[in-house]
Amino acid sequence: MNKLMYKPFSIAFGIAGGIAAGFVFKQIWRRLAGEDEAPEATSTEYGWGEVLAAAALQGAIFAVVRAAIDRGGAAGVRRLTGDWPD
Repeated sequence: MNKLMYKPFSIAFGIAGGIAAGFVFKQIWRRLAGEDEAPEATSTEYGWGEVLAAAALQGAIFAVVRAAIDRGGAAGVRRLTGDWPD
């Protein structure tokens, strides 16, 4: 039952995590590269190294932010209900 009740929260945490990760990535990219937008994979203005580095950084940030938000959400549910959502 707890798993079913937690599902809507999990979806909301996932959406919040994606939004937060996008914001964090844009801020870090601006500071590192001095540009507002990261290179697209199909952009001819950037080389392989720049495109792959941007993608790796973005992936790492998304994974860390999403994990932190998911973990925090699960901990919050445990505080409210006394059970860890599985």
